[in-house]
Amino acid sequence: MFRAILILTLCSGLAGCEFSSFANTLAGNQDTSNREYYPNDDDIVRAKTYFREESYGRSYAAFRQALSLQPNDPAALLGYAASADMLRRFDKADGAYKKLQPIIGNRIEYHNNYGYSLLLRGDLVGARRHFIKAYEIDPANERAANNLELLRNSVNFPKRAAGDLKSL
Repeated sequence: MFRAILILTLCSGLAGCEFSSFANTLAGNQDTSNREYYPNDDDIVRAKTYFREESYGRSYAAFRQALSLQPNDPAALLGYAASADMLRRFDKADGAYKKLQPIIGNRIEYHNNYGYSLLLRGDLVGARRHFIKAYEIDPANERAANNLELLRNSVNFPKRAAGDLKSL
């Protein structure tokens, strides 16, 4: 009888070990040394490359992917807004600029990009206001000076009605 109780105790003890959290299973032995705690910036690097190549649809998608990982990343928000502007998706760009305003609202990058967005929409007065702010922040910035020149050139081009060029 004593022998049966001893065998039963040993078997129940061994069975308990198999179900414990320290079991020697595949999931418990996986190497996690190459896992990163923070998301990397591969999406942003890829998106910037697409943007430079003027592949705005791809850059828009890549910046959107980056934002799904880091929703308040200023670089991803700025790139997303710029890509949306180039696709004429001003509703999406406005959402990103609104989110960016409290984060980097008084930086030259914000004013240059938002001013360019307004220029694309035909709001020359609003674009000028932001280009001037960018220029005041850094008068030596080449992009700020170029944006002001672009604005001056935009004012000199005549506005045409939608059907004016059909006869050409």
